[in-house]
Amino acid sequence: MIGTFDVLAIDCPDPSALAQFYGELLGMQVVSDDPDWVELASETRPRPLVAFQKVEGEYRPPQWPGQDVPQQMHIDVKVDDLDAGEQQVLALGATKAGYDQETFRVYLDPAGHPFCLVKPND
Repeated sequence: MIGTFDVLAIDCPDPSALAQFYGELLGMQVVSDDPDWVELASETRPRPLVAFQKVEGEYRPPQWPGQDVPQQMHIDVKVDDLDAGEQQVLALGATKAGYDQETFRVYLDPAGHPFCLVKPND
């Protein structure tokens, strides 16, 4: 095991509104609410989270089952060490997406789906 499932992040034009919808649907509460990122968690389990992130520019909703506009979400995987986690996911066949921050890094799975390795909150 490289890490643990931490967050499912969903792209959207209005994170607060979509979080309210999913909060009601899933029986979860808002635990973090910023203009560009809102998190939901279960009352009994703080992780994994369902998060909603505001997209930059014009939002285009996914078209299912077509692929003209694919589904827009990704998984965050919590690791103790970003460098070690990176070595392991690259060995599994992931590629770097070219977006590294201090607390997370973005990769693409072998089919091109993005996912993030994230450091635990200290």
